[in-house]
Amino acid sequence: MQDQLEALRVGLLDEIQRAKTIKELESVEIKYLGRKGEFTAMLRQLGSLSPEERKTVGARANDIKKEAESLLNKQRSVFAHKAASSIGDAEWMDVSEPGVRPPEGHVHMVTQAIREITGIFDRIGFVRERHPEIDWDWYAFESLNMPKDHPARDEWETFFVEAPETKHGRMVLIPHTSNSQVREMLLGELPIRMINIAKCYRRQIDVTHVPMFHQFEGLYIDKDVSITHLRGVLDYFAKSYFGPNRVTRLRPHHFRFTEPSFEIDVSCGVCGGTGVALNAMKEDVKCRTCKRGWLELGGAGMVHPTVLKNGGVDPKKYSGFAFGWGIERTASMKSGTRLDDIRILYKNDLRFLQQF
Repeated sequence: MQDQLEALRVGLLDEIQRAKTIKELESVEIKYLGRKGEFTAMLRQLGSLSPEERKTVGARANDIKKEAESLLNKQRSVFAHKAASSIGDAEWMDVSEPGVRPPEGHVHMVTQAIREITGIFDRIGFVRERHPEIDWDWYAFESLNMPKDHPARDEWETFFVEAPETKHGRMVLIPHTSNSQVREMLLGELPIRMINIAKCYRRQIDVTHVPMFHQFEGLYIDKDVSITHLRGVLDYFAKSYFGPNRVTRLRPHHFRFTEPSFEIDVSCGVCGGTGVALNAMKEDVKCRTCKRGWLELGGAGMVHPTVLKNGGVDPKKYSGFAFGWGIERTASMKSGTRLDDIRILYKNDLRFLQQF
C-alpha cells in the first residue's frame, strides 16, 4: 500500500510540474484529488488495513496531499502572474496621450434664439410667462377684438380641435401668441412687462413660413405708455439681437387688437438690404427671401381699448403696447446666418444644424 502511495505521489507531482496551462493544471487536480480521483480512491482502501498500518499509511497520505496542494497553489500563482503580464502587454495604453472626445450635440438653433431673446428682454425688465398653446376661440380671437366673421381667421386657416364647445367658443391650436394678452391682464397684477414664447400653428408653408413655428409676444401695460416707448424697445431689441448695422422700420398697418398698428421690418441679412443676392453661378438675382431688401418680422402697436377692457384693465387709467413675431424668421435674419429657406430648420440635416 505504501509503495502504491509513493508511486502515485511521483506521478501526481510530475504531472503538476508538466502542466502548461491553468486548464491542464485543473485537469491534473481532478484526476488525482477529485471526488473520483486516483488518490481519493486509494484513501478509501485504508479501512481494509490493520489499525497500525492505517495510522502509518494515513499520515503519509496526508503529507502527500499537502505537498501536492502546495505545489498546485504555486503553479497557479505562476500561471496567474503570466496571465497578468500578458494582459498588461496586450492592453497597454499611454495615459498621457490625449483621448478621443466623443461627439457632442447642442441645442437647436431655434432654442438658442429663444434663450437669447429671453435674455435680451430680461435685461429691461420683461418677465417670461407661459400661456396655453391650445386655447379657446375667445382668447385667441374675440377677446382681441376679432369677431367670428373676421377675415384673419380665414387667412390663417386656423386649426380647430374636435372638442365640445364652451362659453369661450371652440378649442383651437393658437395661430399667434396674442392669446396671452388678455390672460395676463386677467391675473390682475399691474403694471405688466411680459414676454410669452410659444408654438403657433397656421396652414402656411414656403421659404418664410412653416405650419408650426415659434412666436414671442411682448406686452407692456402701465400708466402713460406711448408709441415712443414702443419704438425704444424695438430699437433696443434690433441692435441687441441683429447687430448695430441692421436697420428697422415701422409701417402703418391695421390690426384689430392694436390702435395705432404697425408692421415691423428689418433690413434683410441675406442680401444686406439690397434686394439682390448671388445665385450658385455667382450672378445677381432678386433675393428669394426678401425680394426688396426688407423682411417683415411681425406686428406691433398700442393695445386697443377694447382689449384692455376684456382683460379687466381701465383704458382711461392705463395704456400699453404689444408686439409679436416669429422666432424662426427672426433667427434667419440674424447677421451671419444667411438662411434663405426657413423650412431647412426642421429638416434635421446635420450639415446645416452643426453650423450653429
